[in-house]
Amino acid sequence: MILVVDMNYKKDSLGFFEFVQPILVVASKLENCFVKHFLEVTEDELCRCDRVILSGTALKDTATLTQLEKFQWLKQISKPVLGICAGMETIGAVYKMQLAKSLEIGMTQIVTVKENPLAKGDFKAYSLHSICVEGSSEFEVWAKSEKCVQVIKHKQRQIYGVLFHPEVRNQEILTQFISIK
Repeated sequence: MILVVDMNYKKDSLGFFEFVQPILVVASKLENCFVKHFLEVTEDELCRCDRVILSGTALKDTATLTQLEKFQWLKQISKPVLGICAGMETIGAVYKMQLAKSLEIGMTQIVTVKENPLAKGDFKAYSLHSICVEGSSEFEVWAKSEKCVQVIKHKQRQIYGVLFHPEVRNQEILTQFISIK
């Protein structure tokens, strides 16, 4: 069972259809899914799922970055978590990674810098972000674009982040994450 966390500034926003629904289209073909808005995620939901996907949001939607107390569970969870765009930024903020301005909109060339189970080689991905995370001693950098870090993995936990939107292009990254044991 996959918990897909709607990271949009409010429940039932139009962003649901752009950032959450496409994740469900891919993920629900492989495993049962349920959605909770980030303000409504409970310990119960985290216990009943096998993995968590944090959705992206609209370009100027940074609501999660002002409500990090809602994501402290990321420091204890033992299940795989994938943060997409705003999800990766939120993971970075919870783990005290430096956030920086970095605008990338549209197709972006990504270079894999460390062999990993999510992404292979160089590829193009769809980006829509104005913030990026910078390196950290707790996270490995797996891929970069010319401007910023694009794929990360926590060194001890199964917490992953991708700054681009694999629900738009590179859907195999979602399926790879779902297949990680």
